[in-house]
Amino acid sequence: MAYPIPDLPENALHVAEFEVQKSRFITWIAHAPDIDAAHCLVGRARSAYSDARHHCSAFIAGPPGEQNAIGFSDDGEPGGTAGRPMFQVLDGSGLGQIACVVIRYFGGIKLGTGGLARAYSKAVLLGLEQLPTVTFVPRQLIQLKVDFAGERDARSWLEAQVATIENVCYGADGVILSVAWPTDMAHDFSELEIRLKGQLTLVDNGSSQA
Repeated sequence: MAYPIPDLPENALHVAEFEVQKSRFITWIAHAPDIDAAHCLVGRARSAYSDARHHCSAFIAGPPGEQNAIGFSDDGEPGGTAGRPMFQVLDGSGLGQIACVVIRYFGGIKLGTGGLARAYSKAVLLGLEQLPTVTFVPRQLIQLKVDFAGERDARSWLEAQVATIENVCYGADGVILSVAWPTDMAHDFSELEIRLKGQLTLVDNGSSQA
């Protein structure tokens, strides 16, 4: 099933900032296709703002509703006042493959547990307001074998199906196209087979891509 993700290049950040009761909250949001990317974001925030008191985080390194590749941290704030509220905002956004770090500079005035939870939630909401997104389509890698004469027609037909060709291998007896096929579409190549007059072979079903 297709779902929205941050439309950000690798290592790029979307940043937001606000202040409450003299405490400064800086929000970093990034694309996180896996857990390592989420942990990397936290490490970058700690390095960039090494003098900050807290670097709280939350991430969903998978589709919306993901149950395993998720996480959150209060990083020294009272339990349940930072990481979980941040995660709840991410979870409610409908976005996947997303990581967030909120850096806090303490301003000398305590916010209380309720105030902290509201502040960290607001920090994430502000970060999401102008976040560019793009639709992610989960795909499965499949391999199709066609003859040389049919390659052009095969490429044209696959493009019309919103399938992308990841690799092409030319052999003595034909061409093998490695195709990233949308997982929410059935593997129905009957139309293409007719167009190629039967010169089509499904070589390997491959495996789902992240």
